[in-house]
Amino acid sequence: MKGKSSKPLFAARAAVTGVCLMIAMLALVACHGGKSSSSGPFTVGGTITGLNAGSVVLIYNGSTTVSVAAGATTWVFPGSFAANTSYSVTVLTQPVGELCEVTSGGTAATLTADVSNVVVTCSVYGQWTWEGGLNTVNASGVYATQGAAAATNLPGARYDSSSWTDSAGNFWLFGGYGYPAAGGLGALNDLWRFSPSTGLWTWVSGGNTDNASGVYGTQSTAAAGNMPGARYSASSWIDSSGTLWLFGGYGYDATGAVVGYLNDLWQYSSSTGLWTWVSGGNTINAGGTYGTQGIPVAGNVPGARYSASTWVDSSGDLWLFGGYGYNSSTGLGALNDLWRYSPGTGLWTWISGGSTDDSGGVYGTQGTAASTNVPGARQAANSWIDSAGNLWLFGGYGYDGSGAVGYLNDLWRYSLSSAVWTWVSGGNAHNAAGIYGTEGTAAAGSLPGARQAANSWIDSSGNMWLFGGSGYSSTGDVGYLDDLWRYSVSSGEWTWVSGGNGENAAGSYGTQGSISASTVPGGRQAANSWIDSSGHLWLFGGSGYGSAGNGYLNDLWQYVPP
Repeated sequence: MKGKSSKPLFAARAAVTGVCLMIAMLALVACHGGKSSSSGPFTVGGTITGLNAGSVVLIYNGSTTVSVAAGATTWVFPGSFAANTSYSVTVLTQPVGELCEVTSGGTAATLTADVSNVVVTCSVYGQWTWEGGLNTVNASGVYATQGAAAATNLPGARYDSSSWTDSAGNFWLFGGYGYPAAGGLGALNDLWRFSPSTGLWTWVSGGNTDNASGVYGTQSTAAAGNMPGARYSASSWIDSSGTLWLFGGYGYDATGAVVGYLNDLWQYSSSTGLWTWVSGGNTINAGGTYGTQGIPVAGNVPGARYSASTWVDSSGDLWLFGGYGYNSSTGLGALNDLWRYSPGTGLWTWISGGSTDDSGGVYGTQGTAASTNVPGARQAANSWIDSAGNLWLFGGYGYDGSGAVGYLNDLWRYSLSSAVWTWVSGGNAHNAAGIYGTEGTAAAGSLPGARQAANSWIDSSGNMWLFGGSGYSSTGDVGYLDDLWRYSVSSGEWTWVSGGNGENAAGSYGTQGSISASTVPGGRQAANSWIDSSGHLWLFGGSGYGSAGNGYLNDLWQYVPP
C-alpha cells in the first residue's frame, strides 16, 4: 500500500500562505486601482446625470472645486489628494433652473484609492419652459374637428378666459376676449381641453367665431343645444364630482343684442358633454338680490359682474367675492360682497361684505381677526384656499383703507369657522411699489407690488404662488409684470422666485420644449393658470408681451417649482 507523502508540513503551509498573499495583493490592486493604501495621492471624481441648463460647482472638503458643464456625464476634481484622509464632496453652486445633489459615494472616512463612483444627480426646478403656442401676438385659433385632439389644434390668442383642472389632470379653458378661427377680435365661448400627457389641445364645445349669443334652454335642464354666450372675465370652479361651473362675466346674454354684465350660473358635465343653465338671469345688467346676511333663500342671487374671485370649500360649496358690477340697487361699481352657493340645495347665501358698491376696506390691526374687518371693494384679485379651509385674497384693483381707488397688494384671510376676515400682509394704501429683496430668498420685508389680474396657484405644501398681472414694479412704474412670487403660510414671508423686477419685459422663449436658464414668459395680465399632479405650474395666454410686441397671447408655459 502506498504511503503518505513525505513532503514536509511547513512546505505545504508556505505554499498556502503564498497563495493567500497573492489573493490579497490582487484584491488590493482591484480596490485601489493599482496603488497601495500607503502610496497615494489619489484622484476623486464620478458621474453626473440630468445637468441640462447650466454649470454646477462641486467642492472637495470645503476647498478644491470643479465646475461641471451642462451635458457632462463624468467629472473629476483637479489634482489629487493625500491618502488615508477623510473626504466629503458637496454642491457649492447650483445651476440656474436645476437642483443637483450628491446621491451616493460622496463621503468616506479614509481615502485609500482613486475614487470614481461619486454620483451627482440633477433635476429641473425653478425654471420656465415654453411648451406650446406661439411667441408672437394676436394669433387666430386653429380649431380643426370638434372633439378630436390634434397636434395642430390651438386656441387663439386671448385674455381673461376661465379655467379648470379635472381629476384626470386635463386643463380646461373657456372663452375670454381674443381671436377665433376667422381672425376677428371679440368675446369667445369656445371650450378647450389640454392633455399635459400628450401635449394636445381638443376643441370640445362652443363656437369658433366671436360674440355669440347664449342658448339657455330650460333652467336646471341639461341639453345638447345649451351654450353660455361669449364672455370674458367670468368666474369658475370645479367641484369634487368633476363638474365645471361658470358664473357671470362680461358678454352676451340670450338676446345677443348688446354686450353687458352677466350673473348666470352654468355647469358643464365632462362625462355627458352637456351644459346646464343653473341659476341667475338670461339677460344682462341684473341687480343683486341679497336677502338677509347668512340666510339662504331661493330668491337670493349675486348681481351681474365680472372679475370676481372664487374658491371651493371641502363641502363642495362655491364661494364668490367682489368683482365689478351691479349691487342691490342696480348701482354699478366695485364690489366687496362675499357669497356662498351650495350645489346640494341650489341656494345662494350672502355671507359678508356690503350690498353697495365702491366701499373702502376696514383693515383693523394687521394679523388680528375682527368681526368689523372687511376687504375693500375690488376686481381682479387673486384667491387661494389652504389645507385648513381658510380663504385667501390678494390685491386687485379697488378701494384701500382710506377709500381711495387704485392697485392693491393687501393679503387677507377669511376663516370659514369663525366667519371673520384678517388683514395678514401688504399695505392698506393703494399703488405700492414692489419690495423684491434677493431673488430666491424669503424675507420679512419682501412684498409684491400692487397689481390686478395676476395668476395664482397653491402647491401640495401649502405655498401660495403669484405671477405677473398689471401693476407696480420695484421702481414704482406701472405696466405688465412677469415676476413670480411664493408666499409661505407658515412663515408669513414672501419670496421673489423668478422673473424681473421691472415692467413690460418681452418674453424669452428659447426653443419650444427645451430647458434653458434664460427662458421666462413676458410681462402679462389676465392669463390662465393650472397646476398638474406633479405640482408643476402652467400658464397660458393673457394680454402682454410675446418675444416682440404687445398684444394678445396664446403661448403655453410650464414652471417646475423648487
